[in-house]
Amino acid sequence: MTIHRPGLPGDLPPAELLWAHWALVAVLEAGTEAEGRGVHRTGHWIDGEGLHLDDCGCTWWTFARAGEGRYVLYGEDESSGVKWHEPAVDMLAQGPDWLPYETLRDLLAGMQLGCVYWSENGSWARAPYPDDLDDDGLDCGISRFTERRELLALLDGAGDDCGCGRDDAPGRTAVRLLDAAVRGELRPADLEALAAGCSCGHWDLPAMLRALELSGLADRSRSAGVRG
Repeated sequence: MTIHRPGLPGDLPPAELLWAHWALVAVLEAGTEAEGRGVHRTGHWIDGEGLHLDDCGCTWWTFARAGEGRYVLYGEDESSGVKWHEPAVDMLAQGPDWLPYETLRDLLAGMQLGCVYWSENGSWARAPYPDDLDDDGLDCGISRFTERRELLALLDGAGDDCGCGRDDAPGRTAVRLLDAAVRGELRPADLEALAAGCSCGHWDLPAMLRALELSGLADRSRSAGVRG
């Protein structure tokens, strides 16, 4: 899926699908040590506020649920020209009343925000942009979750530090886990099997299970009575 520069609301996949993609990365990267770093955490993770990514330099983003059928995506990539544009772009213009305005306005006041998108009942939207705005950072920041090739590389890369090697074709495990996550049927047993196949201790199973609980990626398997 191509993301334009600047991004268009139609460039983004359904919010639930974007959530599944991002959340799976967060689950596979979960680590007990990283959980205690708070605002100093980097990589991809999930907590009580939602999904996050931060590369400690060029890009940071948050993706949060805001009620039934409602999501908000906000952050910044260094490629964004929104906050530097003259005249100023009101990133919250036409925003619904359920956006986390206090958080967003604090970020705006600190010049830390590059763009804001929101989704309600399956439709994405954002504030209007001037015609001469070149980029809002959405592509560089979020394409890793919307382009399948990039996403699979990211998922496969989550195990790069594992010294046990792979007994299947490169990417096969990532595809299997991704398909389960998209269906809402990623089970604790899937993560247990991943960890059990590793003798070098790369996977932090307790942290992964905590992240899975927060993600909701196992919800359908539970409702179907699948043992997990």
